[in-house]
Formats: sequence, structure tokens, C-alpha cells
Amino acid sequence: MPDNYDDIKHLSRPQYDDLPPMSMHDRAAQFSPFAALVGYDDAVAETARLTDKRIELSEEHMEELDRITAGIREIIDTRPLLTLTRFVPDKRKDGGSYVDFTGELRRIDDIQRLFIFTDKTEIPMDDIIAIRQGSGQG
Repeated sequence: MPDNYDDIKHLSRPQYDDLPPMSMHDRAAQFSPFAALVGYDDAVAETARLTDKRIELSEEHMEELDRITAGIREIIDTRPLLTLTRFVPDKRKDGGSYVDFTGELRRIDDIQRLFIFTDKTEIPMDDIIAIRQGSGQG
């Protein structure tokens, strides 16, 4: 069976005066894989990312948080250092995550139901599941 390229096998590769030969690295890059579906990997990662469901607090737990808050009101002038565990809703999907925030409490806004800290962080009371005085470590 004759080879279809016998007539050109003996020729050298074309050389152009105005175009230097491509490096092996650049030539290999032409054949590297590419993302045919742009954003597909991001979509898969987002789907795989887990979120927590918001915990519904019992009446007893809410009463405990109210009792702790009442105690904090008595010492609020000292700008107590608090660590709050709060629910942060996810911006992209249902659920969210529970995170700790530590800061010096400046005031409690009962109208808007916010804990307001000296660094201007505002945390809604309805998002809080735990309150600890101090840094919460140890």
C-alpha cells in the first residue's frame, strides 16, 4: 500500500523571513485542553458547596438568649467583649453558615433588633444562636 505523503516527506519545513519558528512550548500549547463549556467547573463546584440549614431555636433557648442579653445591658457601658455565633445566609443558594464574631459591643438597638459593635458591625438579634462574654476561646 503506497504512502500518500511520499511526494512531500523529503521536503523541509517551510521557513518564513518575517515569522520566526514557533517554540516547542508554544506549539504544545496549541494542543492543550481547553474549557469547551466556560463556567462549567465553577457551576459544578457551586453545586457541590454545602450550606447549613438555619436552626429553629426552642422557646427555652430564646429565653436563655434574652436572659444573657439582659445581663449584658447592665454592663453595656463597659463595652463588653462578646463572641456571637450567628447564621449568615448564603447569597447564592438556600441555607448559609454559622460563624463566630468577636467584638466590643457599643449598644443594643431594640427597635431594629441589632447588636451594634464599636467597629460598626451590626448583627441582627434573630440571627444569633449563642452569646459568650470574652473571646469565646478556651
